[in-house]
Amino acid sequence: MLLETTKSVLEGRNCACPSALPGDSLTRAVRFSRYADNRGKTVDRQVPVNQLVALREVVFVMQSQRNSYHAQRAGQRRAHLFHQAQSLKQGSPDVVFLHELSEYDGNWGILPALPRLAEGYCRSSSWIFFLEEETVVDLARLLGVLSKFSSGREWFLGRALYDVEATIIHHYAFSDEPAGFGYPDFIAGWALSCPLVKRLADYVKYEPPKSDFTIDPKHEIALYIWEEGRGPALTDVGEFCSELHGSPSTSHCASTVNSYLPSCGNPVEKEDLFVAVKTCQKFHHDRVPIVKKTWAKDAALLEFYSDVTDPAIPTIDLGVPNTERGHCAKTFAILRRFISGDVTRASWLLLVDDDTLISLPRLRRLLRCYDPSEAVSVGERYGYGLSQGGYSYITGGGGMVFSRETVLRILSSGCACYSPDAPDDMVLGMCLNTLGLSVTHSPQFHQARPDDYPKEVLIRQSPISFHKHWNIDPVAVYQQWLMDTKEPFQRLLGREFRQEL
Repeated sequence: MLLETTKSVLEGRNCACPSALPGDSLTRAVRFSRYADNRGKTVDRQVPVNQLVALREVVFVMQSQRNSYHAQRAGQRRAHLFHQAQSLKQGSPDVVFLHELSEYDGNWGILPALPRLAEGYCRSSSWIFFLEEETVVDLARLLGVLSKFSSGREWFLGRALYDVEATIIHHYAFSDEPAGFGYPDFIAGWALSCPLVKRLADYVKYEPPKSDFTIDPKHEIALYIWEEGRGPALTDVGEFCSELHGSPSTSHCASTVNSYLPSCGNPVEKEDLFVAVKTCQKFHHDRVPIVKKTWAKDAALLEFYSDVTDPAIPTIDLGVPNTERGHCAKTFAILRRFISGDVTRASWLLLVDDDTLISLPRLRRLLRCYDPSEAVSVGERYGYGLSQGGYSYITGGGGMVFSRETVLRILSSGCACYSPDAPDDMVLGMCLNTLGLSVTHSPQFHQARPDDYPKEVLIRQSPISFHKHWNIDPVAVYQQWLMDTKEPFQRLLGREFRQEL
């Protein structure tokens, strides 16, 4: 009777193991776990006890970056995994750095990396677990969580994020019900079963994403996998956590976060950051005053570049006519002025639009993590045509930061605009790609407004920038999100961020 009751409960459900139990009695213990699917519906899944996934069945893919600071942080995370593995006595796990998977710089988009991951690792493993350089994994708990899902099925597991309203960064997807679609919070870690990886690896070869642009890979990978309902939706796993490691609420977590913010010592000096603001005459009386009222006061070296000279601001006319879009010719004129030595010897150049809102103190703290003698480009990373061998670039609206070495290499290479109104950020991305130089992503930069991002993510980031004045009060946004008072998440937690793990 008990067996029949168990079978009837499981009938028709997406179980993690076969619903038919052998014999005329219960020959194995069974527990039930409850997980929320992508639409928030709670589902029971049958889980066999004491059949843990072995460590050799899991491949850890670090969403790492080539820059020396980030490569070092990824190395520390790998060492932490190896240290735990010793206590499990199952050998060292396979840990793959995404930036070392191949010479191609676009593997951060995830989809371009899937064929290599499927071919190189899914022949002998069952799961691919993705993590960021600050994701802390409890190996024993993670193996227990993965054991609740049959590795022979297609699974897409993660901590779900949801949009409150349709947003431009997600191409206004699900405009009727934006909160109905979940996508993984990368910092909490996320997992794909190898059957799903193999199918996607084959599929992406002849069916690339519908958009040429990679803007938010978290959302885009979820959309691609879901495939308008033909593929699996994200399963929200409660043990994948985005809270700080050691927080009271994380005793059940298989993953937590070491630190939300880089901490590399004292900020770079104000005089070591040169700020270039691109504007034009028609915005001298509405956008420029906002810059001056909010963040310009934190700059030691700042110039406004316009199509006319206005001594009241003052602005500098570089002799480049204004264009309605792109502004490539103006940007390259700024680059040449920066390296001329006539105005500054600063190690860093920040390029922003006149409707960019930015925190210079936070930026200077971030830049302490990077070596200005290296060719460094920092900001919010976008991609173009990544599934077809395209390139990455720093999107301009959120602010583009370049070391002096980067600017020197770009200009000495002969790289130039293909037209005066070409998109400057994309042209610079093509230049860097041709030179074999990577761009470095920081989630603290934002191409859009605060309303276009999940609030829980913004709170923990301590944002550096936002872009656009559309439908917002830019001064209020600056005061709420960017003023250099005590960091919001530190205030909520009542503790400093951790760097020791």
